[in-house]
Amino acid sequence: MIVDKDSEKAPERYVTLDGLRAYAIIGIVLMHVRVNGHFAISGVLYDSVINSFTNFTYLFMLLSAFSMSCGYYERFRDGTIHLDSFYKRRYQRIWPFFALMCTFDLILEHSLNAVFEWAADLTLAFGLIPNHNIEVIGVGWFLGTVFSFYMLFPFFTFLIGNKRRAWFSFGVAVLLHLLCLVRFTDTSRKDIIFSSIFFLAGGLIYLYRDEFRNMSRWMTVTIVLCFISSVVVYYHFRQPGSLLSLPVFTLLCFLLISLEKSGGRLTRGLLCNCVILYLSKISMEIYLCHMVAFRVLEKMHLLHIFGNETVNYLFSAAATVLGAVFIALVYNEGLVMLKKLQKKQV
Repeated sequence: MIVDKDSEKAPERYVTLDGLRAYAIIGIVLMHVRVNGHFAISGVLYDSVINSFTNFTYLFMLLSAFSMSCGYYERFRDGTIHLDSFYKRRYQRIWPFFALMCTFDLILEHSLNAVFEWAADLTLAFGLIPNHNIEVIGVGWFLGTVFSFYMLFPFFTFLIGNKRRAWFSFGVAVLLHLLCLVRFTDTSRKDIIFSSIFFLAGGLIYLYRDEFRNMSRWMTVTIVLCFISSVVVYYHFRQPGSLLSLPVFTLLCFLLISLEKSGGRLTRGLLCNCVILYLSKISMEIYLCHMVAFRVLEKMHLLHIFGNETVNYLFSAAATVLGAVFIALVYNEGLVMLKKLQKKQV
């Protein structure tokens, strides 16, 4: 979801993965509207499929690690980047919009606990607080986890310094993940150690990107069959968890990388059209503000205005997406206007 867009050297671009990011953020919106809207609907699609979209946050972790590796891995390895520049860019990219959303949520909550949580949010380091359970921008937990990854990115670069070390690091991460599940049960996806398997999987995908981008047709068919099998296993369980998500998302990314050059018109149309790529570009903003848009709809009593609950759900989901896009658009256009005014003053 969070892509580095401001490195001095343009990062490698994989537009198919950009498109995947857009569909994933739409899936998360669909899931949150389903959970919070209390629509009287049932069925496999509504109860199982849409409910499983919560695991798209793991996909965003994987894509974040892959995108960061495309932009910074070689520069850290070569020693051609300054840490001051790296960390300043992280704050410049994330902090302004997140701080704005947190402040807006604080105004709505106006409680002492909200003030404490707001202060923790503004540091962007709240992901290091054990079991923080922050409710001010509740979906912001993901940002806390990803920013913890940014803090550790130089170490991450060391861990995936070569393929052998990367596989060893991934194996240790899987072991720690299992220990979190069976022994340290207070941990969750908010904790960087628990979620490290997805960040390291993103690093492994980066290391093998050339092999999969140029793989044979038969290898592509094999990946497709493995992906379909993993999806079947994934949905065999009513509440698929983190470990079942890992092969699904990893194989999907490998498949889309292989289609980067050879993908047909249909693939390019679904993943690389201007609407999808724009949604991918503002995916972070959509993620952070979509619940604000939903709460506005809720307070205006617009969630159940039709006689059919399926129509109510579809309308609420579409309105939430459009509302989030509108907020992101106003924010980004405001930034552009502000920069133009600053240039004129100079």
